[in-house]
Amino acid sequence: MPTAPVILSGTPGSFARGVFHERHPKLIQQVLDALPYGPFERTAIEELLAESTSGVLEPLDESAHDHQQWLEWGGEGVFGRPWSEAPFLWAESYFYRRLLEATGYFRPGTWQGIDPFAPFKHAELAGPAVDAELAALSGLPSLATEKRGEVLLASALWGNRADLGFQITASADDAPLPALIADDGPLLWSMLAAARDPRVRVVADNAGRELLPDLVLIDHLLASGIAAEVVLYVKPFPYYVSDATTADVLATVDRLRSGPGREAELIGRRLWQAMNSGTLTVRTHQFFCAPLPFHDMPADLSSELSGATLTITKGDLNYRRLVGDQLWDATVPFAERVGHFPSPVAALRTLKSDVIVGLDGPVVAGLEATGEPWRTSGKYGIIQVHAQA
Repeated sequence: MPTAPVILSGTPGSFARGVFHERHPKLIQQVLDALPYGPFERTAIEELLAESTSGVLEPLDESAHDHQQWLEWGGEGVFGRPWSEAPFLWAESYFYRRLLEATGYFRPGTWQGIDPFAPFKHAELAGPAVDAELAALSGLPSLATEKRGEVLLASALWGNRADLGFQITASADDAPLPALIADDGPLLWSMLAAARDPRVRVVADNAGRELLPDLVLIDHLLASGIAAEVVLYVKPFPYYVSDATTADVLATVDRLRSGPGREAELIGRRLWQAMNSGTLTVRTHQFFCAPLPFHDMPADLSSELSGATLTITKGDLNYRRLVGDQLWDATVPFAERVGHFPSPVAALRTLKSDVIVGLDGPVVAGLEATGEPWRTSGKYGIIQVHAQA
């Protein structure tokens, strides 16, 4: 079994270091500008930024409900060390947990339960770009079921880069998207077609314009009979900048129901009814906010997923957790890195971090020859499938 270095938070010149020293300061300022936090919260947020860029990892207060959990998740091995020396996945996850602590999300008081990222999510969902994408759904009924599935899978892959209007109006004879560097889409559809009463699990990533095409794809799976049931897994509380929670799912379904466009309204109503009937279930688990790879998921979550015909994981963070947040050779087989997963699994992901496996050698050589940061640019996408649990 191949091994690879764990990605650390502070390696000079690395993408991970840029997240802490370039992305996080901008994010902190946006959070402070978006909600009228008081002096106590503002000071705590600013102190977190200072600590995470130049200080050492401090544990949660012993009064925090998950103080012990974070020790069990590896805190005993990293607390007291510089943030820069901690594994990137662990430190980035802990940063967002600490941000919730600083804003008072878990603390009894004015800000308890207030999502610090809600203004960003609401603005995106209410924006004119979403109106255009919902209106473009009117083209779906004219597509054959197979083509409709291909279109919606592509839109779910590209997330907030998805242009539903373009995808829906594209000819069936058009060439594949040039930025799709691994495409197991045909295998995904054949697995579902071969299964009796397919049970699909979807592990969501972001809210807003990414969750929207995810839900439209889920509606297609259910309405066409491709899936007998779908379970959508979301985060139990705000995590990273825009990760989806149950509240975000409800807001997105409601956005569909309100249109514009008859097709969007019908999709929203069908999703609502599917939740009523239980063919679509929204679930969560504390482990989805853990700083650990899926290899370490607890037995109860593994048992839930083990009965799936296929689990679809969305986005970059889920991919890092699926294959391990390490500097793998890009040609390491996808199957070698995901064989631990309790069900057949598909990864839909736009590349936004250094981790990648399962690519053909000539593809990697071509990407390297461009001289661009292809692993982190968000320009390239993959659909990778492992068919055996």
